Amino acid sequence: MEVAAVEFVVTQPDRPKGRGRNVEAPAVKLAAAEWGLPVFQPQSHAELMGLFSEAKLDVAVVVAYGRILKRELLDTTEAGFVNVHFSLLPRWRGAAPVERAILAGDDYTGVSLMVLDEGMDTGPVFAVAETPINEYETAGQITGRLSSLGADVLRDHLDDYLHDRLRPARQMRTGATLAPRLTTAEARLDIEQGPTSFARTVRAFNPRPGAWFEAEGQRIKVFEVGPATPEVAAGTIEIINGRPILGLRHGAVELVEVQPGGKAAQTGRAWANGRRGRGLRLDGAQGMPSA
Repeated sequence: MEVAAVEFVVTQPDRPKGRGRNVEAPAVKLAAAEWGLPVFQPQSHAELMGLFSEAKLDVAVVVAYGRILKRELLDTTEAGFVNVHFSLLPRWRGAAPVERAILAGDDYTGVSLMVLDEGMDTGPVFAVAETPINEYETAGQITGRLSSLGADVLRDHLDDYLHDRLRPARQMRTGATLAPRLTTAEARLDIEQGPTSFARTVRAFNPRPGAWFEAEGQRIKVFEVGPATPEVAAGTIEIINGRPILGLRHGAVELVEVQPGGKAAQTGRAWANGRRGRGLRLDGAQGMPSA
């Protein structure tokens, strides 16, 4: 089987985004248009089936499409649908593998090439590449790195799979974990966390949807924190030497990058300067829920 050029690209329909709810095209559509590739945005399973049934492709490659694909669709290509999944399967099956790996404190993540079946990332795997999760990396940074790694792994191993030089292996039953989609409620920061766990939450929700707390009646997002040694009362932010320090139940963190409600993201020092050295207390700090 010889792999031809990319026949077309399929992505989600244009959707409203942001505060203005303006309709925007997915990034995949913009990139495909830049490369001169035909783009389709099916609104339904029936449209998707019609497209693939008519195309008669050798293989389809899937990356974070966001939908479970039915068996009848998976059977429309000669060699199936190959998924580039951003985890070391069977760990972190689902929509948010990178974020869940950070939250759990995993030391490593990676890319798995998997032949899709009807389950949630349960298909057989034929290639894996591992990479460390560095201490200060955000979900956005890791996802960007895995995107490049995934492209390399696909380039190096897809042809071997198509020519039966690589045989997919069933995933182990042990060690499987789920990575459900993130929620804004989960992104709420908790002063009961220690500094390490607190920082992981910030990293996991950067850039979306942004970890947050409420103070003085407004939601404040936090995109980066750093270590801090001063003793500050739990749930209180004090400005110490121009730096905003948030006290946790067991320790403290410096707020390095924040986004106050209705404003652009800014450094913690700039935010502290704007407050003229006035500290503040988190709303509901006495009863914030544990993560």
